Amino acid sequence: MIVGTAELFDYVPAWGIAEGTLSSVPASSVSNNLRNANQSRLLLVWYSIFLLLAVAIYFYGLDGLHIPKNGDEYPYAHITRLTAATGELLPLQSQLQDMRNTKPPLLFWQGIASTDWGKHWSLLRLRYPSVIYTLLTALMVFFLGRKLSGQPEVGALASLTFLAFFNIYRYGRPFLTEAPMTFWTFLPIFTFLFWQPSAFESSLIMPVLLGLALGVSLLYKSFVLVVPVVLAFSWWYLDHRGYGVRTFLIKDAGRIAIMGSVSLVFFSLWFWLDPKPWEVLHEFVLKENLSRFDPQGKSYLTQFFSGVSSIWGLALSYPVNAGLLLFPVMALFWVSFKRRHELGAAERMLWIWIISLFFVFSLPSVRSGRYLLSAMPAIAVLCALNWERLGRKAFVASLLTSAIAIASVAYLCLRLQFAIAGPAFWAWSFWLLMSLTFALTLFGLFVRKFTKPAVPAVALLACLALAVALRPLEGIRGRFSSEAQQYVSGKQVWVPCNFVAVDEGYRFLLPGADVHCYDDNGNAALASLETQHPIFAIRLPLAAPEITNLRVIGQRLELRSRHNSRQLFDMLRGNAFNQLFVRELLVEGPCAQAAATPADHLPVASGP
Repeated sequence: MIVGTAELFDYVPAWGIAEGTLSSVPASSVSNNLRNANQSRLLLVWYSIFLLLAVAIYFYGLDGLHIPKNGDEYPYAHITRLTAATGELLPLQSQLQDMRNTKPPLLFWQGIASTDWGKHWSLLRLRYPSVIYTLLTALMVFFLGRKLSGQPEVGALASLTFLAFFNIYRYGRPFLTEAPMTFWTFLPIFTFLFWQPSAFESSLIMPVLLGLALGVSLLYKSFVLVVPVVLAFSWWYLDHRGYGVRTFLIKDAGRIAIMGSVSLVFFSLWFWLDPKPWEVLHEFVLKENLSRFDPQGKSYLTQFFSGVSSIWGLALSYPVNAGLLLFPVMALFWVSFKRRHELGAAERMLWIWIISLFFVFSLPSVRSGRYLLSAMPAIAVLCALNWERLGRKAFVASLLTSAIAIASVAYLCLRLQFAIAGPAFWAWSFWLLMSLTFALTLFGLFVRKFTKPAVPAVALLACLALAVALRPLEGIRGRFSSEAQQYVSGKQVWVPCNFVAVDEGYRFLLPGADVHCYDDNGNAALASLETQHPIFAIRLPLAAPEITNLRVIGQRLELRSRHNSRQLFDMLRGNAFNQLFVRELLVEGPCAQAAATPADHLPVASGP
């Protein structure tokens, strides 16, 4: 039987879970069975194509300074670079105040290994292990989705959905703890669910192996991660025993104790190997972890119910982490709540993990959605298993949001192109990508059968469109010239910093320079800078007049981040373009010019 392309998405599969197994709705005829089988294969092909594309998207632009990321990447790179320079793995090294033992050592050891002790120092070398971790997590999501549904297209959809979550893309590529933490924390969850029912009955081997996997996660992030995992596993065993507490204590409590103990013993290797364990105790255990219960001058309850770290903000983190898949994830929560009494064993176990993680990380006064990223693989699996139960309106809302996001990126790109004279910033292929993504979005909006399959594909293409839109900032317009880099090599250069260790990023822009930070709140005065620093960088609006009293060594186009309240208010009034893009000038003050030899002089740099 040949199925035409028009029939590709004319299919409503009846997959579901009942006690962890596939629940199929009988077909009305052999013809319908054959038709559904063919369409299932076509769906698998569709999802597989975008999964292959996802691998390329996650590696694309990985060496860039402007990829979606978090500011913690630079402090981690700083610690890695200085520790590698000592030739020893411990103790960790840092020039940042109160930021040495800020995280366990495994991330820094990973960076030391990937850069060969700093000999090949590059962002690509630091980041590629994170991408590998993220893709391996997506592979676990695929196998779990296929196992629970019995259908490979469900596994492919689950994996694609996971990779299409924006905060997985944002935190799953840079040199951060999130990618390895998500992998090693989800590995025990995956293993226990995948090898049912034998996993429930293993008294020693499975608890030890799970404890070792969890221990690796602790050495990447924190010993605190043992709490939600142990809580989830205890709840699972209780649920398995029909909530018979006595049976649980006799048969299962020992298994939980073995797993938790093995993971904590593994984590304690840091204290055994570090020559300064008391500093680890003070800086990491007491200051980095237990201090998060400090409500910072407010009462605990006030902090719990109001402010940016409130319980409500944390509750929104699950859909927010999903990015453009925000609405389907919200629909998943609602649909699952309505059918909470019908959930099978596997679904209950996944929801128990999601709830356990949320509960534990709601207790500190400092709450962050990044800690909930370890639940996103489970949410991706649940989305795929309940895909046809989710209403079409949620997917339409996602496509409308995607259309707005794509149109906004295109508008900013056009504004930038017209604001700066010179060759085109983007090749025709970029505009073709934007057009195809927008066309796919519209097709999903207006063709009912195509709406749901289009959503994860559009979300993934939107990530690619954003990456390609930022790519010119990694080229000659966003970098200082080789002449400027050579001129400042070996000299002190002062750069604007609005977050800890931002100067670490300038070491990739100005290799060989002795880079230092000055505090930049968006109001740095040129007059004060030229009297304090011989060579410095300053950021100016695109329309600002040229500097005539100082020698401009180089200049580049920069994307401003971490806006202050005044800048954010200006963006809300419609001036987003001028607050996002700035010119950064590398200039030499009068004192440096007076001491310069003729060989030191450069021609005035041209514009970006």
